Amino acid sequence: MSAFAQDVILRPIITEASMDALAYKKYTFVVAKDANKIEIAKAVEELFKVEVAKVNTARVRGKLRRYGKFQGYKPSWKKAIVTLTEDSGTIEFFEGMA
Repeated sequence: MSAFAQDVILRPIITEASMDALAYKKYTFVVAKDANKIEIAKAVEELFKVEVAKVNTARVRGKLRRYGKFQGYKPSWKKAIVTLTEDSGTIEFFEGMA
């Protein structure tokens, strides 16, 4: 594992919808804002030793939050939905959660 792969893939997204997508070999991650689909695919293949079929990305805008009379925005972020090939293995990190 290189430092490059850990700089691209920041953390997994664990939600009910992302856990349902595991049946279709789709895994969701928070990724670096400046990472492109090719870099994301290479990082997932390097970190988890799997084969990536495709990568879908989305920019998520930060939500407005209030604390009393003060308000501000949470930071915006980028997520990636990584689909693995049919003959690829699974990512073991997600195995116990589904």
